[in-house]
Amino acid sequence: MIPLKDDIPSSTFPFVTISIIAINVLVFVYQISIGVQGAETFIYRTAAIPYEITHFIDAPPRSVVPPPFTIFTSMFVHGGLFHIAGNMLFLWIFGDNVEDTLGHFRFVIFYLFSGTAASLAHIIMEPASTMPMIGASGAIAGVLGAYFILFPRANIKTLVFLFFFVSVVRIPAVVFLGFWFVLQLLSSGAAGAGGIAWYAHIGGFIAGAAIVLLLRPGRAGRS
Repeated sequence: MIPLKDDIPSSTFPFVTISIIAINVLVFVYQISIGVQGAETFIYRTAAIPYEITHFIDAPPRSVVPPPFTIFTSMFVHGGLFHIAGNMLFLWIFGDNVEDTLGHFRFVIFYLFSGTAASLAHIIMEPASTMPMIGASGAIAGVLGAYFILFPRANIKTLVFLFFFVSVVRIPAVVFLGFWFVLQLLSSGAAGAGGIAWYAHIGGFIAGAAIVLLLRPGRAGRS
């Protein structure tokens, strides 16, 4: 399922969401510009590597910041075109409404907190992993968790593929995001887990759903 659009209009311009997308795209363009070998080195220097964080070491190639702070740099680095395209699509569709509800400054805090919680969830579950963890998906999972709480009755215009059948349908947000979350849970238990930090998605979603209740102004989200 690929989300295309929701039916909740924003009352403010989502400049934080757009700025985050722009930063991610610019970083990705830089990665492309330095070639395959350079991009691989760049990933290892900016990625959050659980083993290095839990053991307080910085193995070559040295990180651009002390290992614990790579939790933040890793949020803006992606491994390929489909990786960044999928993440930015979800952020574009769901981020503006969460930003609209929280306000711009609160949304920045919310986004970084969700990304941090997502990374910590993965590190706790895989403390000895030497695989670099990159991508905005943990923070975006927090956005999805917040949207799930704020706008459960919104409708998501979704492109659905079922074998050779392709259709665009409207799915309630509570169903779309609930299915997404269950898929993360099921995938986290799969053998090998496909090299994806599923626990980061799970942790980010739960953290986003929890913190939005604390950060949002004292008014109910529109639905």
